[in-house]
Amino acid sequence: MNRRNFIKKSMFGGASILVASSFNNSSVWANTKGDNKLPAILGGQKSHAGVWPAWPIWNPKTDEKKLLDVMRSGVWSRRNTVTEFEQQWAKIIGSKRCLSVVNGTNALNTALAQLEIGWGDEVLVTPYTFIASISSILFNGAIPVFVDVDPETFQMDPNKIEAKITPNTKAIVPVHILGLPCDMEHIMSIANKHKLLVVEDACQAWLAEINHKKVGTFGNAGCYSFQNSKNMPMGEGGAIVSDDDAFMDRCYSFHNYGNPYGSLAGQFSAGTSMIGTKLRLTEYQAAIGLAQLARLEEQTKTRNVNAGYLRDQIKDIPGILPYRLYDNVTQAAFHLFPFRYQKESFKGLSRSGFLKALQAEGVPCSSGYAELNKMPVLKNAFESKYFKMFYPKRRINYEEYAIENSCPENEKLCNEHAVWFSQSLLLGSKSDMDNIAFAINKIHKNADKIKNKFND
Repeated sequence: MNRRNFIKKSMFGGASILVASSFNNSSVWANTKGDNKLPAILGGQKSHAGVWPAWPIWNPKTDEKKLLDVMRSGVWSRRNTVTEFEQQWAKIIGSKRCLSVVNGTNALNTALAQLEIGWGDEVLVTPYTFIASISSILFNGAIPVFVDVDPETFQMDPNKIEAKITPNTKAIVPVHILGLPCDMEHIMSIANKHKLLVVEDACQAWLAEINHKKVGTFGNAGCYSFQNSKNMPMGEGGAIVSDDDAFMDRCYSFHNYGNPYGSLAGQFSAGTSMIGTKLRLTEYQAAIGLAQLARLEEQTKTRNVNAGYLRDQIKDIPGILPYRLYDNVTQAAFHLFPFRYQKESFKGLSRSGFLKALQAEGVPCSSGYAELNKMPVLKNAFESKYFKMFYPKRRINYEEYAIENSCPENEKLCNEHAVWFSQSLLLGSKSDMDNIAFAINKIHKNADKIKNKFND
């Protein structure tokens, strides 16, 4: 199950938004019905009713006025509401400028293109991320080079970056995957030392902070996604932030057919000034975004509190290794709550068996990403007409590339260890977190029975 399908299933698996008074104490559900010590997959009582906070959240009383005003105005293409959203997003992120675009993928495409990262260049990126992180590199004609992960943090390991730098390396794309910040201070020191550009993929990391500075504001540009499953949803949407006015003027022109804007406006007497496309956000998307933005800070705090509490509840269960945040992280986004599963401490019960048992307890969960550095899209790109036309054979020899971009830590994370919970679960109550921990502990104590019954 991929990330979007998992999140979609998590969002709509419950019949309705969790009623606050329904399960205020873990004992109400876990300890009063049936055999609470026997795993549900073996016929026991579920640890949780399986009703979780619905996503996305929409409150007609507070959210609909601005949207209806936009719809009734007949002004649906980009104008004042989009500008208002951009100004508010720049303010909350702590950046000078923001440009909204149709999605996070095209935020990355645009940022890389307007930093002139393209044919002949290599871009360092993590193998543990969504496909858009590398499709945007390939889209611009550059070659992604994979830096293996630190399995404790799920992030690109900064200690492995310099070994990957070559004369062709032009940029680093740190991905704050799962909403957990990369070690940006370390990464920026390496980038500055080697004069590399940095585009932060913060598409899962809204309001995450390092030393109280928002991620997305450390590099040359930061990119965000507002797709429906995201912590800041508006159906589809994305944004670029930067303090570089000339760069942002180019991005604006690029997203509006290449028409003159800002510093580019006076350079041409008439006509389109540069190569561009059409990536404009609509007014009604921005209206939805403004409604979501009004509660994002409070939701982010709730996710952080619940994530910290749940981490403490499960960290001492043998074979469960929760995420680690870098010491300088002052706030995470927790688009996903990750931990590593070690089957050796569960009597050899496979990860897939553990996931089935946990799902039977009423807890939605997933194994997360597949190995991005082994995706067929890479071979497909190298064998395409234009890659063959531009690159010498030695640089796009896929077999050699695969060996050079082997990422053993990522391989273990993807194929053996990673387990995810969706961000919407973290909007539940404290007792919901207790029920998750109770379910994992129950599976641990009965792992041999589960393994034997299902011949796992």
